[in-house]
Amino acid sequence: MTDSAHDILFPPLPYDMHARTRTAVRDVQLQQFVNNATRKKVDDRRQALLDVFGDRLEAARALAGQIKQHTLDHLDFYVQQFVESATATGVQVHFAADAAQANAIAIDIAQKRGCKLCVKSKSMATEEIALLPALEAAGIETIETDLAEFILQIDHDAPSHIVTAMIHKDRTAVGRAFQRVLGVDYCEDPTELTMIARKHLREKFRQADLGISGGNFLVADTGSLVLCTNEGNGRMCTSMPRTHIAFVGIEKLVPNMKHLAVMLKLLARSSTGQHMTCYTHIITGPRKENECDGPEQLHIVLLDNGRTRVLEAETREMLRCIRCGACLNACPVYRKAGGHAYGSVYCGPIGAILTPVMKLAENYPDLAHASSLCGACYEVCPVKINIPEQLIRQRRVMVQTKITGWRERFLMRAWAWSLKHSWTYRLGMAMQKLLLRSRDGYLRQGMGPLKNWTDVRDMPSPAKRNFRQWWRDEQRN
Repeated sequence: MTDSAHDILFPPLPYDMHARTRTAVRDVQLQQFVNNATRKKVDDRRQALLDVFGDRLEAARALAGQIKQHTLDHLDFYVQQFVESATATGVQVHFAADAAQANAIAIDIAQKRGCKLCVKSKSMATEEIALLPALEAAGIETIETDLAEFILQIDHDAPSHIVTAMIHKDRTAVGRAFQRVLGVDYCEDPTELTMIARKHLREKFRQADLGISGGNFLVADTGSLVLCTNEGNGRMCTSMPRTHIAFVGIEKLVPNMKHLAVMLKLLARSSTGQHMTCYTHIITGPRKENECDGPEQLHIVLLDNGRTRVLEAETREMLRCIRCGACLNACPVYRKAGGHAYGSVYCGPIGAILTPVMKLAENYPDLAHASSLCGACYEVCPVKINIPEQLIRQRRVMVQTKITGWRERFLMRAWAWSLKHSWTYRLGMAMQKLLLRSRDGYLRQGMGPLKNWTDVRDMPSPAKRNFRQWWRDEQRN
């Protein structure tokens, strides 16, 4: 990850998302790319889930949520069970309290093993800790091998979606990046572009002595690491280099294989509309003596990095998230703002609730308000995280701790007071007619807070005759 990409995901704090949002809503190309991709994913998800679950879908979502909630409620037990089971298979398990410690563990392992070239598969956890620049600063060449992540790396860009990292780019951007960095002739054909990347990355796989991945799930009773991918690069990263390091959040645990099966049935269908990802790897320990491939050493780094803060009773359900991205695809705010507007690795509705808790609400005061509270995210979440409720809770906390500014608190209290009395309500309606009147029924240049609305859309003027007046007139007639 370059400095420019780092700045996108790790902006100066406290983060003000307004500037990026204003740019995003005026970017017609971004609107087209994100809207087309997310709407298709929503349709594909609906059909894929109906095909397998039918009228049992809500029961399946409830079961998945219960499995994850049970695991989180007894996380200390399942972490210990996983460590014992994984260690018994030859895995070396490490604990990282924060990003700095996680990066230090990786660098220490690489230096002790004499690693010089690292191939890396897609991982939100490694994005979260900014591992790539840390490895490069330590003199370890690191290559993103997921096609989208590879393109973003050479184009000095950052992911803008949990699953579809390059949702904000098209084939012309890829062609230009390959021409500039790889020295090939410009082309726009997806197949040819893929083959160019494949040829380049195959040499890196052959030379690499360190492989790094994330993990979709950890199975407590077997000590297994589960990777769900749609490209063969994931398996190449975990089997060809002699050392494999996996970074996984502590919340990714499930008790056993039966529970894993429930999650796998929901993950790909909720994410991309597939019945299963193209590759589902269950890795249990490093290479054995009678095996022909796999790493000599497998290290699993269990990452906290703010997760124990989220384990509080009121916010614990957030950690059920299996990173399917369904809430992003369904969210009207994400479709308009795009992923980079959120200023963190986790964007969309799940990022709006996770980031302020993991990184403190005062650092991200806007995210709790980056939602219409329409409930679309809750309807599609495969583990039934009540995201709208968490957004409201976060807003309440911000008011109570005075993170929300005094002007806004005063305005909301005044508004609430005005709605409690009939005479103030009528006065408010009269003032609306006076201040928001227009010739053709639409206000196009609002002042003050209304300017943020009218900058991007027209605002209907109040009706000449409100409901109360209409009702009174009807009664007279």
